[in-house]
Amino acid sequence: MNNDVTAMTEQDLPGTLPVFPLGGVLLLPRGHLPLNIFENRYKAMVDDALRTDRLIGIIQPRTKNSNDDHATLFSTGCAGRIIAFKETDDHRYEITLRGVSRFNVAREQPITRRGYRVIEPSWSDFQLDLAPADSLNIDRNRLKTLLRSYFDMEGMECSWSAVDGATDDKLITCLSMVCPLDAGEKQALLEAACCKTRADMFMTLLEMAVRDGVRQRPDTNQCH
Repeated sequence: MNNDVTAMTEQDLPGTLPVFPLGGVLLLPRGHLPLNIFENRYKAMVDDALRTDRLIGIIQPRTKNSNDDHATLFSTGCAGRIIAFKETDDHRYEITLRGVSRFNVAREQPITRRGYRVIEPSWSDFQLDLAPADSLNIDRNRLKTLLRSYFDMEGMECSWSAVDGATDDKLITCLSMVCPLDAGEKQALLEAACCKTRADMFMTLLEMAVRDGVRQRPDTNQCH
C-alpha cells in the first residue's frame, strides 16, 4: 500500500472500505476534513484503519438520523486518508482526512463485530479523482461578489488573501465543503461529473442562496 496520499494510484484503492455516515458533511478529493470522534464504534473504525490503509469513506445517509445502523446510504461517497491523528485527554480522537477518491457503493457488507459499517466500493467512475485538476477558468470577480453577499448573509468571515492565493480546484473544493449548504446540495456537488461542473454548480447554488436571502429580508424602506 502506498503511504503517500498525494501519489495514490487506482491499484492502491481497496476492495472493502469502512464508512462513516454523516449527514450534511461533504468530503471531496484533495479536500481536508477535520473530525471529532467520540463514539466507541467509530474509534474502533479509526483504530482498524490506522492499522491498515488509513482509508475511511465519508457518505451521507438518506435519513437525518446518522446513528441509525440501518439508515439507507446515498450511492456515492468519498474516501479519505487519515493524515493527522490525536487522542485527547478525555479519550476522543481528533483526526483529519484528506480526500482521495469518490466511490459508488457496489454492496454493503454485514456490520462488523466492532459496530461500524463496511461497503464494497466501485471506483471505476472516478479515476480522474486521483489526478490534480487543471485550471477551471473560474470567473473570480463574479465568485468573490457572490461570496461577499453569501458570507454576509450567513454571518461568516473569509480570508480574501487565501481566496486570491488558492488554485481554482482548491478554492472550489474548500468552499463546497465549508459553506452551510443543505444535504441535497452537498450531494449534488459530490456527484458532479467533473471539477468544472462542480465549480459552475457551486456558483449557481451561491447565486440562488443570495437571491432567496434578499427576497426574505424585510424591506426597511416600506411605508407602514
